[in-house]
Amino acid sequence: MSSSADDPGRPALSPEALHREIVLPGSLWTSLRVATETASTNADLARAAAGGAPEGAVLVAESQTGGRGRLGRAWVSPPRAGLTFSVLLRPGSPRAAWAWLSLLTGVSVARALAQVADVDALLKWPNDVLLGTGKVAGLLAEVAGDAVVVGVGLNVSTGRAELPRAAATSLFLEQASCTDRAALLAAILRCLAEDYRGWLDGADPRPRYVAACATVGQRVRVTLPDGELTGDAVDVDPGGALVVKTDDGRHTSVAAGDVVHLRPTVR
Repeated sequence: MSSSADDPGRPALSPEALHREIVLPGSLWTSLRVATETASTNADLARAAAGGAPEGAVLVAESQTGGRGRLGRAWVSPPRAGLTFSVLLRPGSPRAAWAWLSLLTGVSVARALAQVADVDALLKWPNDVLLGTGKVAGLLAEVAGDAVVVGVGLNVSTGRAELPRAAATSLFLEQASCTDRAALLAAILRCLAEDYRGWLDGADPRPRYVAACATVGQRVRVTLPDGELTGDAVDVDPGGALVVKTDDGRHTSVAAGDVVHLRPTVR
């Protein structure tokens, strides 16, 4: 599939149309901008947050030249082949709870994909969205002062040869019923606004996250800053950490680490 900027199968997003649909009275989303190209939507919104930008800003990039995932990894996508965007949140909740924001966003993305694209997405702890065993989206939440910037990268029309690694996939490759980026963006932001406001009001996201988490029930290897941990992923704790039962029976809560699924276990 061509990645040409003038490919009729990859039309540009219309900022005006998106603004009319997404930035509505009473909506969480207070502004929306579409950049033709930027280095990182997360970095751009972090600077905006430092300058006092209000909650609800949305920045979408048609092309991102310095996109980052977890652990400093690059996020690569041909122009207009995916959805690359970030949102600015200012949660009035304790900072200890902010770790849930990337997990909550994963729940929202999976829910939106089910509604609009008729695909059954699962979540790999902590920041990936899967279709089958292939990664279709990555999430990155970063604290910016008293704000949190959450970035989403979703492979939409990306062809097999355009993907950076064999473990990745796209909505196009999985024969999703919708690859309209505007419709997908509107659905994700609608679900995220509902889930975020519910979380602020005290709704517990943990049951829905655990139900959708492909990592829970897997034999896993977790790479930590000081070594590796192998065991069975048995739960996600109230703080959003992955609970791993090791071979000696210990239960360890992992707040951050690189997880490899080894094989399913009994949930």
